[in-house]
Amino acid sequence: MDNPGALAEIWDSVAAVIREVPRSGLLIATLVALVCGWIGSIMVRRDVPMGGTIRLTSTLVLTGILVTIVLQLARFDPRIDLALPTVGLPEQVVEGGETRIPLAPDGHFWLVAQVNGEPVEFMIDTGATLTAVSTDVAQRTGLEPRRGGLPVQLSTANGTISAQLATVDEIRFGNVAARGLDAVIAPNLGDTSVIGMNLLSRLKGWRVEDNTLILTPNNPQPVLEESGAESGY
Repeated sequence: MDNPGALAEIWDSVAAVIREVPRSGLLIATLVALVCGWIGSIMVRRDVPMGGTIRLTSTLVLTGILVTIVLQLARFDPRIDLALPTVGLPEQVVEGGETRIPLAPDGHFWLVAQVNGEPVEFMIDTGATLTAVSTDVAQRTGLEPRRGGLPVQLSTANGTISAQLATVDEIRFGNVAARGLDAVIAPNLGDTSVIGMNLLSRLKGWRVEDNTLILTPNNPQPVLEESGAESGY
């Protein structure tokens, strides 16, 4: 083998997907459609009635699954999110007024947000694509995995972990409120929940001045009711 490390990484990824099959409606539907398509093709070659119908149905199901996956992935990027419909999922909105978060002694920006009315400590991570919470936080705040959602693999300091997509009704901190936001529920995430770029990129802008992170929403609304938690420190 020219690159055993690369092959091992590919195998680990395949194994992770296989492990997710029992928990993912999309993966189960994909496997069933593929098997049906294979059976339909055999029936067509042997001139068995209904073979063509089974194969066509399989193709339509696979097309629907592909569209569903594209729509879910599109929600991660607000530029695409604006261009594609999101059937059955709420619009992701971030609004409010300017909020300032001071740099903590550990060199990170921390805040305490109200997630569906429950206080949760977050670290703002501009390197994270998605906002993420642990299983414990999800249970405490009433977050549930999205039915039929696409499984997500996250790279952490402890290795790659599997996460499930969820929709947060509301995240509120300082003068900012995010509604309908996508998030991932990640087991073994620990006590550190993360606000990622799927929230930050829906702001008008954000910048760091004098060790203070300044968040500026689009279309500023009247100042929201203070959550009393611009910073976790």
